Amino acid sequence: MRDTQAIAEKTERLIRMTGEYCDEYLDEEYKVLCEKLIRKMSRKRPVPFLSGRIEIWAAAVVYALGSINYLFDKSTKPYASPADICDYFKTKKSTTSQKAKGIRDMFDLYFFDEEFSTSREDEEDLYEDLVLIDGVIVPKDMLPPELLKKLESDR
Repeated sequence: MRDTQAIAEKTERLIRMTGEYCDEYLDEEYKVLCEKLIRKMSRKRPVPFLSGRIEIWAAAVVYALGSINYLFDKSTKPYASPADICDYFKTKKSTTSQKAKGIRDMFDLYFFDEEFSTSREDEEDLYEDLVLIDGVIVPKDMLPPELLKKLESDR
């Protein structure tokens, strides 16, 4: 089997596996983000998911996206625990979390990531009204208007 064929087959299998999980437990937005991340991974050289169990990669994709989008916070909807993801894909939590960290590091994924955050995170940007001044986080409404104006013009 040629590499391009193996990549295409595993890509589609991962998309199907994560899509089924998202359909059952999460939502359409997570499904789209999983597919986007998997397709991005398939363009890496070497393609990371060509080795290892496909179930671990599927779980790790959901886990990586969930960890930057507060999926593990019970106060959010949708909600899933790391154990829920691992149980579904029949993977170990330690292996899955390590693989998810590798994915986050590979693509520099972080909270409020412009490319991989859910729309809920865009709407609920907790840091929108905060600024960092000399290493101290300060609410914007506590700043004098002239300093706030200067900070916004420096952006």
